[in-house]
Amino acid sequence: MTPTRRPKRFLSPEQKYDLWVRMLTGQLNQTDAAAEAGVDRNTIATLRKVARDGAIAALTASTPGRRKHAAPEASEVAKLRAEVDRLGGVIIEQAIELAALRGKTSWG
Repeated sequence: MTPTRRPKRFLSPEQKYDLWVRMLTGQLNQTDAAAEAGVDRNTIATLRKVARDGAIAALTASTPGRRKHAAPEASEVAKLRAEVDRLGGVIIEQAIELAALRGKTSWG
């Protein structure tokens, strides 16, 4: 007889965060957290690694003491829109010039 597997249990982000904080503050150990959440200890180990990596990435990206300016993507989008507007104007000018030149070809 093969042992039956428990159905997968998915934790919400809030549940994961709560478990992580409680483990971080020493209120729970990894085994107790797994038992409380009804998941495998490997799931808790993965949760801790993901939370740690995410926190390090967020702290690396932050620059304390500096005001955040508009996102670099926003300024790039603004530049690209200005370029599209400029090129649209150039196309209109060229279309007018071409229409005027075609009208003058009948003179020749």
